[in-house]
This record gives sequence, structure tokens and C-alpha cells, in this order.
Amino acid sequence: MGNSLICKSKKDVKEIGSRSKRMGRSQRKLQSEEEFLQKQALSLALQQLQLSQRFDGSTSKRIGSTSSRRHNLSDPFCNGKQSKRDSRAEVTSGEANLQALDFLENVKEKKFVLVHGEGFGAWCWYKTISLLEEVGLSPIAIDLKGSGIDLTDTNKVDTLVEYSKPLIEYLQGLPDDEKVVLVGHSSGGACVSYALEHFSNKVSKAVYICATMVGDGQRPFDVFMEELGSEEIFMKGSKFLIYGNGKDEQPTGFMFEKEQMKGLYFNQSPTKDVALAMVSMRPFPLGPVMEKLSLSPENYGTGRRFFVQTLDDHALSPDIQEKLVRENPPERVFKIKGSDHCPFFSKPQSLHKILLEIAQIP
Repeated sequence: MGNSLICKSKKDVKEIGSRSKRMGRSQRKLQSEEEFLQKQALSLALQQLQLSQRFDGSTSKRIGSTSSRRHNLSDPFCNGKQSKRDSRAEVTSGEANLQALDFLENVKEKKFVLVHGEGFGAWCWYKTISLLEEVGLSPIAIDLKGSGIDLTDTNKVDTLVEYSKPLIEYLQGLPDDEKVVLVGHSSGGACVSYALEHFSNKVSKAVYICATMVGDGQRPFDVFMEELGSEEIFMKGSKFLIYGNGKDEQPTGFMFEKEQMKGLYFNQSPTKDVALAMVSMRPFPLGPVMEKLSLSPENYGTGRRFFVQTLDDHALSPDIQEKLVRENPPERVFKIKGSDHCPFFSKPQSLHKILLEIAQIP
């Protein structure tokens, strides 16, 4: 046995040496790939940290310049091929900047105020904010009372005025000569209508995205009742109602279970966005949608309203949206195919294009 270990042929020795070299190269390659992945993970973590810092306080506003991101396209962790692609991307970015400048010349109001719907928060607009910033606009997203990172107990939010308070305070703080494009989603449409009535001098255009665009003397709640059934059955038997003041008192809010939310709101949305919504949505105060809106021809009636229909919506069906448009006609109607109740998730690019088109309407 000793001789068999010592007496190796030259061929055997050569093969062992070759295997050793191959194993060495393989190990070095694996180590290099592992280091590359670690650097990539670090880069992504830093990007995620920067993203989380772009929302600040109850009025959640993206900060920082996206144009700087467009100009700084080279990644210190990429290879030579990636650098070539980056060079081509810089040329494309330059063309995009020129297009953005041309676009901005045709836009009078560059500030977009985004108002979320029931259970959502400013966080739901993250894709829309990014896309609007890319062309040089200034979007901000509002957390309504008891929503998003606003810690107000939703059971204590009884009126539309209280629910809309963060939006009201923002509009009150605008300079006298400044107007905004106000965008409301779902039940957030009631807040937009309230703002049109009481701050018509601050709103240049109002955009309702599959939203409760009701008329004078109507309740936002009535819009959803056409989907959910009769009010009496809902108020007595719904398992989604919340009784913050006790079972013997009137319900103070509601929140669908996760499976219901997935089917109603997110039937076309990407899985990652649905997961984000599942951990971020909060109960919705019932009082604000039970109020009848008081809207006058002099204020609300003179506002410029636009409606965006979502054609695969399960929460607010296309038929109900058509009825809203028919009974309370806006200036223009836009439609998004293949979009669920949350087009900022399911069709962000399509929604973005519509908002840009509305921004350019003289």
C-alpha cells in the first residue's frame, strides 16, 4: 500500500496538478462571485435606505433629485459590459432631459398633491411619485387623519373635515399665487371635492382616480353601497365593521380581511405591491364617508375635474364609475385597460401618462 501511494506515474501527477489548478480557479471564481453579490446587496440596501428617507412626516414628500440619479448611472460594482451600457444610457438620458424641458414649458402647475383612498396612506403613491419626479414635476403625498404614519385613532375621526385636516392645512399653507393639481383615489375623492369647494382658488385641476366623485347632497358611502348591497344589511351584518365605542353604539370604521382586499383592490397588481399593502393598510374611519357633501355651483361647480376609469376594478366596478361620470360629468374621462382598483400598482406607467396629459391641458 505504501508503494501505491509513492509510485505515481508522471501522467497521474500531471492530472492531479491539473485538477488542483482547476479547483483553485473554481474556488477563486466562487469567491469573486460571492464578493460581487455581497457588494450588490450592499448597494441595494443603501438604495432602500435612501428610498425610506424620502418620506418625511404626515405630509409625505419625496426629496432629493432624480435628475442626479439619471446623470450618475455608473455603478462601482458593475463590470465592463455594464459600463458600456451605462454610456449608451447617458446619451438616452440626455435626450430624455431635453424632452422633459420641452414638457415643463407646457405645464403651468408643477405641484401634484396625491390623496389616498380608504385604508391606504401616502406610501401607496411611491411609483407615481418617482415617475412624476423624473419629468421635473413636484409631487407630494398626504397622509389623511388616522392613515399611513399618522397615529390618530381612526375611531376618533368622525367627520370629513377632521379626516381631511392634513390636506386642508397643506392647502392653507400655499402662497396666495400658487395652485396645485389635486389627485384623489377611491374614497379620497370626497376629500378632493371638499377641497374644490373650500379652496377652489388653490386647485387648478382635480383628478379623480376610480374615486367617489359624488354631487351635492350625496354621500361617498352611497357609491360603495351599490357594490356591497343595501346599507341596512351592511350596517347590521358586516363582519368588517369596527365598533370603537362598543357593540351597542354605531360602528366607527371598517377594514376588509386580507383575502377580501386582494380580490377587491389588487386583482391585477404585482405580488410585491400586494405584500406591501397587506402590511401597510389600516382601518378606515366610517364617519367621513357617511356625510352628505355640500357642493356649490360657484366653487365646486367651477372647478376643472377629470376622471380616470379602471376597467378591471372589482371594488368600484366600471359600471358604477360610468354612472358617476354620467351623473356628475367631468371635463374629460380617461380609461386604463387591465387596471384594478389600484392603478398606481397595476398600471403605473399608464396612470403616469394620463397625469402628464392632464398637466398639459391648457
